[in-house]
Amino acid sequence: MPSFTYKARIKGKIQQNTIEAEDEKSAYAWLEKRRIKPLSIKIKLGKNPFARGKRFFAGIKITEQKITQKDLVIFSRTFSTMMSAGLPLIQCLDILGSHAENRTFGEIIFNIKKRVEGGENLSDAMKKYPQAFDSFYCNLIESGEVAGALDTIASRLALYLEKAAALKKKVKSAVVYPACILTVAVGVIVFLMIFVIPAFATMFEGGDRLPGPTAIVMAVSDAFRTKWHYMLGTLYGGYFFLNRMYATNRGRIIIDKYSLKLPVVGPLIQKVSIAKFTRTLSTLLSSGVPLIEGLEICARTSGNKTVELAVMQTIEAIKGGENIAGPLARADVFPPMVTQMIDVGERSGSLDAMLAKIADFYDEEVDAAVGGLTALLEPALMVFLGIVVGFIVIAMYLPIFKMGGNI
Repeated sequence: MPSFTYKARIKGKIQQNTIEAEDEKSAYAWLEKRRIKPLSIKIKLGKNPFARGKRFFAGIKITEQKITQKDLVIFSRTFSTMMSAGLPLIQCLDILGSHAENRTFGEIIFNIKKRVEGGENLSDAMKKYPQAFDSFYCNLIESGEVAGALDTIASRLALYLEKAAALKKKVKSAVVYPACILTVAVGVIVFLMIFVIPAFATMFEGGDRLPGPTAIVMAVSDAFRTKWHYMLGTLYGGYFFLNRMYATNRGRIIIDKYSLKLPVVGPLIQKVSIAKFTRTLSTLLSSGVPLIEGLEICARTSGNKTVELAVMQTIEAIKGGENIAGPLARADVFPPMVTQMIDVGERSGSLDAMLAKIADFYDEEVDAAVGGLTALLEPALMVFLGIVVGFIVIAMYLPIFKMGGNI
């Protein structure tokens, strides 16, 4: 039975104690019976090989590690291989917990093993640790338990996670390179404004009226040197406003809606969303998850509020007796080709296979879009930097040419 550590104010003092209970709800009930109102309560990770390491490094504070997609891929692939080889479930979890590189993930696997030994289903045990296993993962494991095909489901999960990680990597590559070029460009401009332009300013003091371009550059340089805190404050204010707006449901709907309409970047975001939606739904349906439940999971994990709302409207339409393709077409998020292929897949009874083909097609489309975006942004940023630097140089030399003409 798992242990829970709680903090509570008892007789005016905050005290910390440990209790054993089946789950967090039972722990709260146990404390309530004794008229103890906990300030916080969390599960205490059980004894495992990682605990010995913690005792050895008793003087070192070991922080909790973030569970990455790579950890889940390795877990799923190894779990599938061991289950296919006929190893018992408990033994599989014991081996996976012992060999996990991520200490936090290893501890979670050992706790899941204990719960399974206590009579829980694997999927129910995994649901207790949402920081490692989301609803998508747990639903697929549950369908594998019902069908008696945990090895097959684990293999599908590993394949899905690998493709999702590859898609995420493509998107990052589309952002990182232009961001680096833009950072260098901004750095060069800031350097010129703070360190180079002031040297020219001393040359032009007390002279004739400066040409318009020169006056503009001087004013901008002066702002960089004397009003930099206002500029940083404005940038931070803009970031804070957008961040707070995105944290609200309505704000996120507005931002996600217009992000799909952005030039160049918008089509890439749409293709990534379609690839993710079709890949997720295909994996869920091929693993035996019902359509409505699969669509609900897709909506929660879409990452874009516009896509989420379109899927939720589709769910309501399906409950009303419609097929899946019609509502998706009306949502104006999915291209006609996608909805037509979904309609064909639904009519032929091979919706999961058709969705997988759409996902593969859009993975290739994302590849092409990323390549095109990189090819377009690189010369565009170079031209931008050349125009800005050229304008600054010309603006600084205009007074010099004027003085030369007067002489």
